[in-house]
Amino acid sequence: MGATGSKLEKALGDQFPEGERFFGLENFGNTCYCNSVLQALYFCVPFREQLLEYYANNKKQADVDENLLTCLADLFSQISSQKKKTGVIAPKRFVQRVKKENELFRSYMHQDAHEFLIFLLNELVDILERESNTAKGSLEPPPPPEKGSNGMLHPQPNGIHKEPLITWVHKSFQGILTNETRCLWCETITAREETFFDLSLDIEQNSSITSCLKNFSSTETLNAEDKFFCDKCCSLQEAQKRMKIKRPPSILVIHLKRFKYIEQLGRNKKLSYRVVFPMELKLNTVDGPETEYSLFAVVVHVGSGTNHGHYVSLVKSHNHWLFFDDENVEMIDESSVQTFFGSAQEFTSNTDHGYILFYESIGARS
Repeated sequence: MGATGSKLEKALGDQFPEGERFFGLENFGNTCYCNSVLQALYFCVPFREQLLEYYANNKKQADVDENLLTCLADLFSQISSQKKKTGVIAPKRFVQRVKKENELFRSYMHQDAHEFLIFLLNELVDILERESNTAKGSLEPPPPPEKGSNGMLHPQPNGIHKEPLITWVHKSFQGILTNETRCLWCETITAREETFFDLSLDIEQNSSITSCLKNFSSTETLNAEDKFFCDKCCSLQEAQKRMKIKRPPSILVIHLKRFKYIEQLGRNKKLSYRVVFPMELKLNTVDGPETEYSLFAVVVHVGSGTNHGHYVSLVKSHNHWLFFDDENVEMIDESSVQTFFGSAQEFTSNTDHGYILFYESIGARS
């Protein structure tokens, strides 16, 4: 890796970002799913800064109470404090902790990077919530507040509203969806709010993220066996349902549903469809201006099947695009990113397809 490191430094030359570190991560047999997601999260600067701040404030405690959050904070601190600008780090302690926390990741089978990302973010939130409750002198976490049909919180028995804790993980990744259902008999609209850390989008051949987002928010008719129980009519009725983005997240994570169960085959199949993801993206919200985003990371699935393959990541840092493949890190041109859109034909030699996209709100940078 020394040669690769020096090659990367030579390629960047005077343009090597001051204080930045570009380190590959060692693969422990099948941990590319983990490495690719970690690289994307490391170059999610607001998240990294919060994590390093957490590490600085909880350094001593971390040695006593090791968990997934302290292991991740320790790993990011190791990378950011390296004397060398490039190299390789073995995330052994973090990977061991992942396997200890979740048996799904203990086997040497091919794992899903998206499942890992969502598990990790939820686990970090759980740890931060437990720590907050402990600090308040309550070891038991409060029950999650119930939501009414209009998304409003129901008051607690004593009349006090218990708002859910908003952690710095929420501040980076959480958005709010409005799930609206309109009864076609009485025209009553029932709205329910839902939070999300990522948007999972169905994909079609030769499409784009913009068209996938339009389909996500398109109106669906509920009829026949899928009729909706209308509270006002007190009966099952035909209805129209749609999902709209009420509050966009600071960091927008888009998961392309490339693995689909095909009934005729009786198994999952990878969809190699060409889905164009732009460098800049505009997101429509229910009320308010469009939110503008800029692409900064892509987790790529390499391979034609669902139960085997490899993960790599593309990352934008200080206007440079880098390609992370476990231990190896190299510079790539921005134009190379489009080679990961997918394949216009079903049978092709190109099996490197964008799977998870990370966009940052342009307003969040300032």
